[in-house]
Amino acid sequence: MTEPGLDLHEWETRWSDLQEQAADAPDETLPELVRLVEEMLAERGFDLENPVVEEGQEAEITRSFQAAREISRAAETTKLEREDIDAALEDLEEIHAYLVEGRAPP
Repeated sequence: MTEPGLDLHEWETRWSDLQEQAADAPDETLPELVRLVEEMLAERGFDLENPVVEEGQEAEITRSFQAAREISRAAETTKLEREDIDAALEDLEEIHAYLVEGRAPP
């Protein structure tokens, strides 16, 4: 069993490292940020393959993540506009903040 707060500490460490990398190479770092946020969402019980149909904060989080993931996938094969990459990074930042602020450890 994982000690409470250990996952959160690990996530925050990885998040901080990836944010530094994203400042210099956002295109290359985006897929790693998506993987981290996907892991965080899964640990918090989000079903990303079968998103919530109801409206609400969790449905919005799922839609934002899916949009960022699609941009990340496209960026791996195509040169995207910087504003698309920035939009995905912003979505991931908002999701990250939602998951860590005021939430009990998994």
